[in-house]
Amino acid sequence: MTIITHGLKTYDVDRDGSLRDPRDWDEDFASLMAPQAGVTEGLTSEHWQVIRAIRKVFDETGTCPLVYQTCRAVGLGFEGLEALFPSGYLRGACLLAGLSFRSGLPGAIHRDSKLAEIEAALGNRSYRIDAWGFLIDPFEWDEGFAAMKAFETKMATRLGDRHWQIIRYLRGEYERKRQVPTVYQTCRDNDISLEELEGLFPDGYHRGAIKVAGLCIR
Repeated sequence: MTIITHGLKTYDVDRDGSLRDPRDWDEDFASLMAPQAGVTEGLTSEHWQVIRAIRKVFDETGTCPLVYQTCRAVGLGFEGLEALFPSGYLRGACLLAGLSFRSGLPGAIHRDSKLAEIEAALGNRSYRIDAWGFLIDPFEWDEGFAAMKAFETKMATRLGDRHWQIIRYLRGEYERKRQVPTVYQTCRDNDISLEELEGLFPDGYHRGAIKVAGLCIR
């Protein structure tokens, strides 16, 4: 347990600085955590527009919205979002909104014949995953894991060339730098818009592309 204080207020956060209970969020928390998220000159009205859009979705649905949804809601592309939150969507905007990718994640995955076919093709192969379905050791990843997760994250069973371009890019960047690239970097380096990325990975950047690539932002 980590407690941070702000005046007479205290906030219980995890090791990444995310609120353990998103309902404890208030605007003071966002202001307090802004420097950690790379926002060193104070929160502007544009920052608050994004943060409040994220909180609005959480208040209405109990879930953390995907980067695509937030950008559409406030009329931003990834360049505009990056200018506001240079540390990333999850590590920046969502952090200041008191949320993480874990906030409101759905429960069990529905199974059907396609999943059974994938499992049969994998044979006895097994993977160690955490409670959220992310691979524990990124170096246990293989293409079979990607195929399984692609199915679970509402994607087509057969991954196309553009999917593999993003997946292999993420794997390569992680293997070189031991860090998952931000959504901004991925879009820029692969000449892909948020709209196209959403079409490829409809569950989101972290819960879709990164998970399929066997990685996790921790």
